Amino acid sequence: MDGRRFRVHSDEVTKATHEALERRGVSVRDIAEIVYEMQVPYNDGLTMKHCIESVESVLKKREVQHALLVGIEMDELAEKGQLSRPLQQIVDSDEGLFGVDEMLGLGAVLTYGSIAVTTFGHLDKNKVGIINRLDTKTGEGVHTFLDDLVASVTACASSRIAHRTRDLEEEGKTYEDVSPEEVAPESHIDGAET
Repeated sequence: MDGRRFRVHSDEVTKATHEALERRGVSVRDIAEIVYEMQVPYNDGLTMKHCIESVESVLKKREVQHALLVGIEMDELAEKGQLSRPLQQIVDSDEGLFGVDEMLGLGAVLTYGSIAVTTFGHLDKNKVGIINRLDTKTGEGVHTFLDDLVASVTACASSRIAHRTRDLEEEGKTYEDVSPEEVAPESHIDGAET
């Protein structure tokens, strides 16, 4: 069987990822706010637009998209009570010894190197911004996977900015000197990854 006939176009996967985040009450800006808070002390001229651009670029990565789609689907199935026992109870309660949610987030973070891994660990422990809201067990909704996946996207976007900072320094520039579009040179090269 030719698997290429059944491939899903990247535009469809990107759209589905954005829709899934929106359905769960998470906006790109929510994630970018944490990125900004984490990176602004180290980056002169960094703006929210730079952070939004970084989050959007991370959300174009297939590994990240796939992790988000799988994790969000698991949370939604748990909310509907459609997982089998005992997985239903484990996901529904976000059991402390259940580490699959962190592993899914960690797997997506590996795309952006060691700084993303350590940032993910920081966010997983400290639960800032929307990550804290998603992790809180009060209220409606199951977010067992989503809190870790949002931490993953945040860590990736922060790492991406840190790496771009080094590139800018080598050119004698800061974020004050470049627009958000200019910070992502790979977005201007056909076939290059963000």
